This record gives sequence, structure tokens and C-alpha cells, in this order.
Amino acid sequence: MPCTRRRRSAVHALTLATAADLVGDGIRVNCVAPGTVDTPWVARLLAAAADPEAEKRQLAARQPTGRLVTAAEVAAAVVYLASPVAGAVTGTALAVDGGLGGLRLPARR
Repeated sequence: MPCTRRRRSAVHALTLATAADLVGDGIRVNCVAPGTVDTPWVARLLAAAADPEAEKRQLAARQPTGRLVTAAEVAAAVVYLASPVAGAVTGTALAVDGGLGGLRLPARR
């Protein structure tokens, strides 16, 4: 199991255990599991490549949606989970990864 998957599994297990402990007190516990997010940090990593644009295209091609996740999409997931609309959501790991973690699709060409 890749290291990232082990970390996500551990975070989800902690989320479930904490949610179970606190649900009786009316406290909801969830986590967001982002995929590859188009951030300044990722841009700096890509800038170090011989051909940054080609590297970004290759990275995007590995995503089922064909693009990187945006920071706004991750933020929207957090806002949703913190909102009253998600009042019945607890013990959940919300994947904001463009399907990368669950779809198991081949890379786009």
C-alpha cells in the first residue's frame, strides 16, 4: 500500500474513532481528503522540472477528471462539512480528489 494511502487510512480511522466518541455530545467529526491541488507549492515543484508545462500536463493526465483539484474546491468541501446542511454527516472522509482515490482509471492520454 503506498504511503499516501496508509496515511489517509490512518486519518480516516482516527476520524471514525473520534466521531464515535463524540457523536453522543452532538459533535460531528469529518475529514477532507484532497487530491493533487493546484497550489503555489505544486507550481514551485513543477517549475523545477525541465519542461514545467509538460510536467503539469502529465500530472493532470493522471487525474480522472483530467485536471488538478483547485484550492477553492477543497475549501468548499470544508465549508460544506462545517455547515448546518451537513448536520447528519459525521465520521466521513470526503474525497476531493477528482476521483483519483476511488475510480482506479488509467491515465488519460
